[in-house]
Amino acid sequence: MPLLRGEVQGYNFDRMVVEFTMLDQDTVVACAISTAAMDDLEDGRALKPEQRVDQFLRLRDVIEARAARKFVDEQIRPGRPLVLRSNDFVK
Repeated sequence: MPLLRGEVQGYNFDRMVVEFTMLDQDTVVACAISTAAMDDLEDGRALKPEQRVDQFLRLRDVIEARAARKFVDEQIRPGRPLVLRSNDFVK
């Protein structure tokens, strides 16, 4: 069964990621995407910290689809965070 959409947790300035969750049935999977990966998805467009959640929301479908695929491909175990980086979106 594929991962389902969870919640947007927000921008973590120290880690430079947007944190979000997805659901594997009843299990919450902690996820994050680097700001560099989001900027690459938007052709190098760097944004201010307060714009990162809006950027995530614009890209949410692509990000969550890749997170779901990575979860299956890498057999992510419960309790282990799933982090997306630029190399996860190589074409």
